[in-house]
Amino acid sequence: MERHQLPRVEGEFAAYFEGLLSRLDQQAGWCGVFWQRDPEGMTACLDGQEVPPWDVVQALLHDLAADRGIPAAEREADLARPLHRAALAAHDTRPGSRRLLAERLDLMLGEERYAIDRQDHLTAQLSEAPTPHEADRIQLDLAWARDDQERARARSEELRARIAELDEKAERDRVLPPRTADRRKRPRGARYGWVEADEGSAADEVAPVPDVMPGAVGAPEGPRGARFAGGAGPVRGAEPQPVREPDPAAEDAAAEDAAVQAVRELVRLRAEGRTGEAYALLCEAVLWPAPRLPLLARELEYAGLGADWVTLLWESASLPVERLVAAADALAAAGRADDGAQLLRQGVARPAPEIADAVLALRDAGREREVAALLDAYVRVRAPQEAARFVLHDPARLAPPVLEAARAVSPEREWDVVHALRVAGIAV
Repeated sequence: MERHQLPRVEGEFAAYFEGLLSRLDQQAGWCGVFWQRDPEGMTACLDGQEVPPWDVVQALLHDLAADRGIPAAEREADLARPLHRAALAAHDTRPGSRRLLAERLDLMLGEERYAIDRQDHLTAQLSEAPTPHEADRIQLDLAWARDDQERARARSEELRARIAELDEKAERDRVLPPRTADRRKRPRGARYGWVEADEGSAADEVAPVPDVMPGAVGAPEGPRGARFAGGAGPVRGAEPQPVREPDPAAEDAAAEDAAVQAVRELVRLRAEGRTGEAYALLCEAVLWPAPRLPLLARELEYAGLGADWVTLLWESASLPVERLVAAADALAAAGRADDGAQLLRQGVARPAPEIADAVLALRDAGREREVAALLDAYVRVRAPQEAARFVLHDPARLAPPVLEAARAVSPEREWDVVHALRVAGIAV
């Protein structure tokens, strides 16, 4: 497809991408790496045939930061992000996009597994390196294997998000049955609690008030469901109920049953091709108590729905930070430490001020273990420049734990973070 034939949104990003590259040394930095390792992919992005993964754009912005300073790169990122998102959305409207995205996701998952296996192999070689020179070579290969893994992981997450968006759009576009009631269909479930009825919809009509008192025979029930939890007060005239002590065995049985029933429903929806409803069910499961997540993971894997567990993890990453840490803890306690670590890595992709506020609140509450878990994930996933932006939120309180987390990762990461902090004007 020629550049002038591109849809407007995709053409805008292709032109932006070409302009970004024109300001960089094509033989140096990440730009040089990408041209060396994937020249066809870079050319396809310049021609508008493909939209580069965000990690590629982000790496090029790091090149720009090294050449023109962090403030210039930050301004550029604010421009690039919305253009990139719009280009992806436009690109995914092409026929056959979902199938192609699913194939690429399978490929990226394979790339991630290969990179992990290669790291294991190189680590074993490193312990037996005969000379310092050979050890340095292996260390370099190991660093590239880690980069390959992180990029494959980031691209897998981006592909999952695009697939989920297509599935939701397909569900929205389905032809609805004729209306059995004079009320507009609305989303269901706790995660849609914020949705308001459209102006002029039947939901705005005033329903007749029943001429019965609360608690009387035939009185309407109060609001039900997760989003109304705790909203109903005691019924007048009702006898006070004794407080029952929680029964751990009964709670465990209820959790098991909930996981089994949810997966049965999910299997049914998948078999009927109702992907949008299946996705909504997964999103509602995100709101379950943290200890239920490992049970759900186990049942999904038993049913051969491992991909749905990956989607559930992705959605869980948007939980409030305290619930995010609780979910990661529950997974680790159930022997799924890798899932817990992945959840934290995905969760710290949110804006730096949000993570900073959460870390400060956790520190004020004396929850240092949760702070350490969050910051470990943050310094592993985010660029050193982003760590500096995070610390700027409250340098006196955030710089020490961030440096401690970076030091625990590696001496190289600590040096990178120290350098980024000093460039940002933070004394360390």
